[in-house]
Amino acid sequence: MMDRIREIILDYVEAEPEQITESTSLRNDIGASSFDLMNIAMALEEEFGVSLPDSLLPKVKTVGDLVKLIEQS
Repeated sequence: MMDRIREIILDYVEAEPEQITESTSLRNDIGASSFDLMNIAMALEEEFGVSLPDSLLPKVKTVGDLVKLIEQS
């Protein structure tokens, strides 16, 4: 799952694949904007067949937070 999440994130931000780990801060480490995060969330919903509530997105700080959110959906 992590490899696919990494690929999706790389579609929206300019970073090296090795920069994206579960502890990577989406905003601080790889510079994802709010718009990037919304697009990433929509792509993850489509890829994994889950629904990620918009109300939870502001609480997502790291790639690991995204993984947990997908696993809980």
